[in-house]
Amino acid sequence: MKAAIHITILGLFLALTSCGEYQEVLKSKDLDYKFSKAVEYYDAGEYNKAYPIFDELITLYRGTHKAQEVYFYYAHTLYKQRDYILAGYHFKNFYKTFPNDEKADEAAFLTAYCYYLEAPEHSLDQAYTYKAINEIQLFINTHPESDKIEECNEFMEDLRGRLEKKSYEIAYQYYHTRNYKAAITAFTTTLSEFPDTPYRDDAMYYRAIAAYKLAENSLEQLQEERYREARTALNDYEVAFPESSRLQDLKKLNP
Repeated sequence: MKAAIHITILGLFLALTSCGEYQEVLKSKDLDYKFSKAVEYYDAGEYNKAYPIFDELITLYRGTHKAQEVYFYYAHTLYKQRDYILAGYHFKNFYKTFPNDEKADEAAFLTAYCYYLEAPEHSLDQAYTYKAINEIQLFINTHPESDKIEECNEFMEDLRGRLEKKSYEIAYQYYHTRNYKAAITAFTTTLSEFPDTPYRDDAMYYRAIAAYKLAENSLEQLQEERYREARTALNDYEVAFPESSRLQDLKKLNP
């Protein structure tokens, strides 16, 4: 029991000592000392301690030979804290501001990677996915000899897969809710934007059904044209998947 109490007291003492030391670092006017302590905290994984020091030093070291090193650490500290939006912004600003720095290429890659990490799953809004694709493509275009190209191509494949799935699911939701006109447009968009999508069979199949359903439920004066469009959708499916067992189901819809 006494041993446990001693350990607790020792722990509190060390915590208070550490806290006091950190406050001294924050109050210090010695910039080199503050920088070395910030790096020490960073290397120890204490990013919450390193961040405010680097944040202060960015301004204090501006215009000096250390400015670039401090700024890179600052951006990297944000990255380590998983603040990918801000980290990506500062990595991009770094390589644009210091294009000749030895870490400029790494900053360019990390910009793209931060955008990739921030991109949402397919079920969420994909605006940031498009931003990630643009940033990754920019890195590929500007660093064709980089050893990160293969990794970037994998990121691109993953992101495009999310967009494909999102596009298909939107179209299918229109179909499922019997909004056949919107479903036809959405399925057509999916097939146009992602011609090699793994959802091609389903998209063409449900587009043909939606076309027949739309024609069937249309005003009489619109039916002839819409049945013609439905037969075109059926023919497109048959050309693409001549051996599909689904063809018989589609042909039953043809009046």
